[in-house]
Amino acid sequence: MLTPSSNTVLEPAMAAMTAGVAGFTLHVSRFRVTQIALSEAALAQFDLAPMVAAATLLADARCDVIAWNGTSAGWLGFDRDEALCAAITGATGIPATSAILGFRAVFRATGARRIGLVTPYTADVQARIMANWAEAGFPCTAERAVGLSENFAFADVHEDDVEAMIRAVIREGCDAVAVVCTNMRGAALADRLEGELSVPVYDSVSVTLWASLVQAGADLGAEGLAPLRNWGRLFATPAGVAA
Repeated sequence: MLTPSSNTVLEPAMAAMTAGVAGFTLHVSRFRVTQIALSEAALAQFDLAPMVAAATLLADARCDVIAWNGTSAGWLGFDRDEALCAAITGATGIPATSAILGFRAVFRATGARRIGLVTPYTADVQARIMANWAEAGFPCTAERAVGLSENFAFADVHEDDVEAMIRAVIREGCDAVAVVCTNMRGAALADRLEGELSVPVYDSVSVTLWASLVQAGADLGAEGLAPLRNWGRLFATPAGVAA
């Protein structure tokens, strides 16, 4: 996993999700990301060079797949992660995927067309995500955003507040909820809320793990992956390729 340097949520969340999954190991490489905004300096954090450099370190561990466990292509566009994944594979020879390409794959796999968008971001970043997703055929029919820009602070958004935003977008109407940010606490909410509200809840960290397993050729129906199905219906969702 490639992760923003200031992220404190995704590693513990993924460790919890994969506990009991035999033969699975998680390895992380960081590069500097401290702010999410549309300024030139903030966007430059996601230049390909430092991200590919971090990925080459993971290649030394002979990983089966390298995933960008971040959501910058939400506002930069799907093509940005397509280019990143191609660059990572070109540099390492290892298949690559990302959170945002995973969202696109699961939306396609499930036929979701009306998305409830939940993020910690500012209004302008939120608007850019909504425009990109609408152009790709996934309009956000309901949305909530906290209004933060400091990446470290996203982890301080309480899980109860994330749940309240999820419930709000479901009330307004959507086929699926997308919790877009790998430093916000949505993964542990999915299974319970899906059971109660009958709408799939796709958290970015969960989606990145799902996309990684698909990209690595894992059989999501295998008995050894059964612990993941306690984290939401996402992990019972097959897909051809997570891209």
